[in-house]
Amino acid sequence: MRFVDLSVPLENDRDWAPWWARTRVKRQSHRFGKWVMRLLFGVTGKHLPGGLGWANDEIKLSTHGTTHVDAPWHYAPTVAGQPARTIDRMPLDWFHGPGVVVDISHLDANGAASVADLEHALAGARHELQPREIVLIRTGNDRLLGQPEYFHTGPGVSPEATRWLIERGVRVMGIDSWGWDAPLRHQARLAKSAGRDDVFWAAHYVGAEREYCHMERLANLGALPPDGFTVCAFPLKVAGGSAGPARVIAILDRE
Repeated sequence: MRFVDLSVPLENDRDWAPWWARTRVKRQSHRFGKWVMRLLFGVTGKHLPGGLGWANDEIKLSTHGTTHVDAPWHYAPTVAGQPARTIDRMPLDWFHGPGVVVDISHLDANGAASVADLEHALAGARHELQPREIVLIRTGNDRLLGQPEYFHTGPGVSPEATRWLIERGVRVMGIDSWGWDAPLRHQARLAKSAGRDDVFWAAHYVGAEREYCHMERLANLGALPPDGFTVCAFPLKVAGGSAGPARVIAILDRE
């Protein structure tokens, strides 16, 4: 059995992430921990092995600021006329199941995978989708982690392809890019030039029609075979949350 980590590191990213998408990790040293112990409990260094206290970290991030699972509530307040569920209300069994990798890394950086693109990739992998499989879209964009381009480069997945996956019983899907859609800067330009309301964030808005979840900011999908592995993607139970950060892994039964 082998485990493959599909999550990105949770770390300070101020030097490359835009201001609206930053994560902050503040370290507290063992020496600082000694001071905290003295403040809280009156113990001093002579009461502590090695004269040091505990280490600690403070984290400040968006629920979307690292590898995460989007809840239906993120896409819209309702799904097919019913209240959309938040991440803490999603069934845990959704996030454990057989995985499939669909490679779209050859598509244009501003593009979005079509139904035909997914069908072609699955045919090449000799895989026929089954209900409740977890589909992982490989773009190769995890190579851009640590660079500003990561937030503005695709490809993504089209709304038609998103519907197609849902119609085949896929409830959870994911991508190794910053977002599920084609790059938002590109979509914004198209939407404004055309004056349309069905271009920007269009694949996400499919969630107002059909209930599904997708994962964003995955990594290391290139280390996986097309199928034959299990995905574990349990999100943090954020009360009322639009998403939950997750440690996503793949489990391979054989080396």
